[in-house]
Amino acid sequence: MTCRAPSADTRETDDGSGAVRRLAPHARRFLARRSGVLVRLALWSLAETGQAFLVGHGVARAVDQGFLAGDTRRGLLWLTVALVAVLLGAPVIRGVFAELAGLTEPLRDGLVRHAVDRSLGPAAAGGPGGTDRAAVSRLTNQVEIARDSFAGLVLTLRSFVFTAAGALLGLLSLHPSLLVVVLPPLSLGLGLFLVTLRPMAAAQRRALAADEALGDHAARSRAALRDLTACGTGPAVARRGAQLIEDAAAAARVLAGWAAVRTAALGVAGHLPVLALLLAVPWLRGRGVTAGALLGAFTYLVQSLLPALHTLMTALGAAGSRLLVVLDRIIGPERPEPRPERTRAAEPERAGGLGSVRALAATRTEPALAAAPRPAPGAGGGAVTARTTAAIPRPGDDAPHLGGRPADRARTAAVELRSVTLSYGVRAEPVLDSLDLCVAPGERLAVVGPSGIGKSTLTRLVAGTLVPSGGEVRVDGREVTGRPPAELSALRVLVPQEAYVFSGTLSDNLTYLRPGASRADLDAAVDALGLWPLVERLGGLDAPVRPAELSHGERQLVALTRAWVSPAPLLLLDEATCHLDPAAEARAEEALARRPGTLLVVAHRLSSAVRADRVLVLDGTDAVCGTHDEVLDRSPLYRDLTGHWQGGPARRR
Repeated sequence: MTCRAPSADTRETDDGSGAVRRLAPHARRFLARRSGVLVRLALWSLAETGQAFLVGHGVARAVDQGFLAGDTRRGLLWLTVALVAVLLGAPVIRGVFAELAGLTEPLRDGLVRHAVDRSLGPAAAGGPGGTDRAAVSRLTNQVEIARDSFAGLVLTLRSFVFTAAGALLGLLSLHPSLLVVVLPPLSLGLGLFLVTLRPMAAAQRRALAADEALGDHAARSRAALRDLTACGTGPAVARRGAQLIEDAAAAARVLAGWAAVRTAALGVAGHLPVLALLLAVPWLRGRGVTAGALLGAFTYLVQSLLPALHTLMTALGAAGSRLLVVLDRIIGPERPEPRPERTRAAEPERAGGLGSVRALAATRTEPALAAAPRPAPGAGGGAVTARTTAAIPRPGDDAPHLGGRPADRARTAAVELRSVTLSYGVRAEPVLDSLDLCVAPGERLAVVGPSGIGKSTLTRLVAGTLVPSGGEVRVDGREVTGRPPAELSALRVLVPQEAYVFSGTLSDNLTYLRPGASRADLDAAVDALGLWPLVERLGGLDAPVRPAELSHGERQLVALTRAWVSPAPLLLLDEATCHLDPAAEARAEEALARRPGTLLVVAHRLSSAVRADRVLVLDGTDAVCGTHDEVLDRSPLYRDLTGHWQGGPARRR
């Protein structure tokens, strides 16, 4: 498209004239290619003009030349003419609808093709990451709105023009004075109605824009539920959703207000002509208007002119404004997608991972999560009944209070669980049952166990994104439950299996959790994690990143490097290296282990468990913690897992 797209605000407040100018060339080309259909449609509609003329004229002549003249037979004959004219309306309507399909179906097909091209074009040019969430609304709801509105508009415009022509010709044939009485109130009501068209179109445009914004927000939020919990931005996103709902409601109220004005215009045009004709009867009789002509005039008004005008105003008011707005949104200039401002607050690694979360979290101005959500009832998971305590002593009751600085870091555990129990539901078996665990500062702990046993649940509990059903979880001597996100992000970084990367520069991704990191820090992190090949392929640290163009392993390396740069003393890796090859995984874990702080790894390979200082095995009935050799000797499950990892039975050493 060669023209520059107007801003979203301009598009939403446009009174409709801009949309008309944008759509007029398309409309002319569309109609010019279907001139044959338009000619046939006009021929069928001429029959409707004759029908409208004959109905009123037959009633007038039946009264004047038949019943009032004492000739009942002639009166019945003229009424028969009017009846035949009414009955002939059925084949006329059938012919009109047959020709109407030649306009509406090509319009629908063309709009679908345009909507698909408009959505797939940018994605094909810029990679699969550039999705257009409004395309679903355009392809389904809006295309059908355009098709139905166009069909209704063609029917009503055609019907009004040809029916009004027949009725007005009939009034003129009965007596010119009838037009003097009927036309002014009709013109007044029609003029008042036309005045509302532009503001109604603007209100309809704002309503559709609000609907699209709400749908886009819902799609982003639904795709990022886990990330929102980890970021602590759920309440902020909920407030944004509530604001969008209020905006949509406000747009609907404005639309309803203009609809009320339109209803008033309809009342003026629909009832005032009849009232004026009744009041003008003495004057009309004085000017020679016969009783039959008056009755014929009422017939024209009630049976033809006013119904056609009512249908026209209803269609233009609803279908017309909808059609204008929807067509402009489908085939008009594309609106630029607003780029979210980058939030400077340090977030958990999941905030740095998902582009949609980045956009949503950009609106946050204060910590929003007062307490992590409790597990939803009905979730599954194996039970662990465990009282496993590490070899280091547990801090006593004189440990620092919440928010206080640890007085003796040598005695303060990096991670401490005190009789932690978690159940997904009141009657569900506990996933973790009375688990005691202490992890020393600087220690590397590997967590192993079958799928669904509670490994990810444990990391979420330590991260503070899940509230235990009982017990206490502390990180660096501080209880994590109920702690604000900003404080949690300063204590730990949780790197999940889904290592999302947001659109932006590579440097933006790596410094998301530490905005003030120097270039030397980034170079050290990139070197430690082996990220240089990706940096060189992209064109440097300041090169833009398209998340969809990165492999799963590359995205995991970016997330791990981001965690390395983070100042948090505790790293939680929830199968965060599952897409790396063994060599890259070993390099990443060794680099993160050399980083000052504590490392807790949910292992999916034997090598991760062997490299760890200690291994925690969750097996559904008990929990065993110790060195690799100790656990290999004490845990049958660990021996089985080790044999599975090695491709054969494990041997005790």
